[in-house]
Amino acid sequence: MQNNSLVAQENKAVTSTTDADGTELALPEDSGQEQFITFTVGEQEYGVDIMSVREIKGWTETTLLPNTPDYMRGVLNLRGVIVPIFDLRCRFGLGETEATNLHVIVIIAVKDRMVGILVDTVSDILTISNSDIRDVPKMETLIEEEYLSGLVTIEGRMVALLNQERLFDTQAIETGISASLTEET
Repeated sequence: MQNNSLVAQENKAVTSTTDADGTELALPEDSGQEQFITFTVGEQEYGVDIMSVREIKGWTETTLLPNTPDYMRGVLNLRGVIVPIFDLRCRFGLGETEATNLHVIVIIAVKDRMVGILVDTVSDILTISNSDIRDVPKMETLIEEEYLSGLVTIEGRMVALLNQERLFDTQAIETGISASLTEET
């Protein structure tokens, strides 16, 4: 019977294992590919690591909290977990989304916190070679660049890959939710 000694987290391949007598066996390295869920906000297509996606659901009205940023639409109670919902269009300074039943909330994990992002549509699941991911060009006018981890071109379209840890400051989220909930009581 084999015992896995090192399993890479978040959908990476097992890199080594040991057999019953403790002899280490080499296994194939990481495939060099990543998968992303893609979605649209206006005409732009974005992607997030598929391993961070916890759920995709249709738009539902949220509970507004006081003293939160404009791009925070409110919170949802998702099976006992309070999830802040962020309007990605507004987060990028492009105005507030007029949410309808056609809009989608993508629930993602950011560190140890669940957050939802309001998007127009979910597009696709992409498997991308790490070598195909390009750096975001450094430009003074690109507001979004600090929130992106890379760019990839697929079938003639450009997909901007989000860095959700930079996009959502989980400490600020926790502080804002706690302060809002305290004010309501």
